[in-house]
Amino acid sequence: MQNLVKIGVGVLIHRENNLLMGLRRKAHGMGSWSFPGGHLEYGETPEECAIRETQEETGLILTQMRRGPWTNDFYPESGAHYITLFIIAPFPGGLIENREEDKCAGWEWKPVDRLPTPLFASIQNLLLNKNTEEYLAALIG
Repeated sequence: MQNLVKIGVGVLIHRENNLLMGLRRKAHGMGSWSFPGGHLEYGETPEECAIRETQEETGLILTQMRRGPWTNDFYPESGAHYITLFIIAPFPGGLIENREEDKCAGWEWKPVDRLPTPLFASIQNLLLNKNTEEYLAALIG
């Protein structure tokens, strides 16, 4: 049986010079820092997926967003292959909740110029050939 390539959506929620990140507890990437996000479902647009996943994971309701870059990600430990589409959104305001405690240790604001490590593979790939601070500042600017 051939492995299928899956589509993931990562949401860069920004406030001032910070990004919302959570420490993964489950699945591939356990112990790494990631943005809210998840799998694109059949019939969804990337923006609809970003809205759904963000609300499921954080309780936040996105109202503004734009499409960002994408990455081609391999996870050898799980044999998974993803294309990750990034959506960029300003913080919509409201209370940030950890609605999936089994999957995430909690949500924190992290400065763009001091992102925590280790980073989830798709975020590492996003930043691979760019200066972290300059690239993220341009993305969320």
